[in-house]
Amino acid sequence: MASVFSKVISGEFPGHFVWKDDNAVVFMTIQPIREGHVLVVPREEVDHWDDLPPALLSHLIQVSQKVTKGLKEAYPAKRVGMMIAGLEVPHTHIHLVPLDSMGDLSFDHASSADAEDLAEAAQKIRKVLVAQGHGEADLS
Repeated sequence: MASVFSKVISGEFPGHFVWKDDNAVVFMTIQPIREGHVLVVPREEVDHWDDLPPALLSHLIQVSQKVTKGLKEAYPAKRVGMMIAGLEVPHTHIHLVPLDSMGDLSFDHASSADAEDLAEAAQKIRKVLVAQGHGEADLS
């Protein structure tokens, strides 16, 4: 059975994307810890990140680095935290979260986000990424 992320990637479920390429996508999480919280997800459905082919893992990290530079501009914070938890959906995904303290990485702060707010956040991040030269964020 396809994961919920595979269904978002295929368009079966709605998603607010900020990046798409042949191997990965980045979209807004519906349960953000902080504003600007995104998920970097491989198109290939692999449950455990340590089972990813090395080239795909490397690609996800490179995408994460590029998107982080966009997040820093769109949502100024001291850092952008990166986390792989993997308990909530059996499909590898990297959380990127603008943060100002270690406490900002706590899922205790997560709350359901309004679709309109997610769409606005995705547009804001895409605009920055496109301005930074990343055509993968130009989803028009």
